[in-house]
Amino acid sequence: MILIGMMGSGKTTIGRLLSEATGWPYVDNDELVQRSHGRTSREILATDGEPMLRAAEAGALALGLELVPPIIVGVAAGAILDPAHRQVLDAGGLVVWLRADAATLVARAMDATHRPFVDTRGGDWLADAAIEREPLYTSVADLVVNTDAGTPDDAVEKIRVHLETVSACRDAAAS
Repeated sequence: MILIGMMGSGKTTIGRLLSEATGWPYVDNDELVQRSHGRTSREILATDGEPMLRAAEAGALALGLELVPPIIVGVAAGAILDPAHRQVLDAGGLVVWLRADAATLVARAMDATHRPFVDTRGGDWLADAAIEREPLYTSVADLVVNTDAGTPDDAVEKIRVHLETVSACRDAAAS
């Protein structure tokens, strides 16, 4: 399962809770970048610039999708910008878009210390990026879960019910 969405949409929180609920391992983009590059996304952006960060995120996406399923992979928000990444996401399994309105994203992300673009570009950038990327997320999402209202546990329950439904449909088709 692949979790996509903007920073502040809840990928890490929901991914960890979903891991507890399913027993599937959860790997986050930030962890994969650190594992493969020995530095955080923030450090890569500060020292090497955005192109190198995007390359590190591409590597993290590839690494995450190479892991043996079932697994939950939290993907960098900017991965959706690359058409090749959208193709990989589309072919990579169940894609869940954790969607939140721009105001919600800004409120959640502004005080986080691990959000490199918010530091330098601010809340207006985040709001504009969310609007710009919406059709891209829509193009690859198999399931959209709105994370504006409710709790992370509510989002996990929606995903869990979807998984059960898909599994029941597969079982019925196999019979």
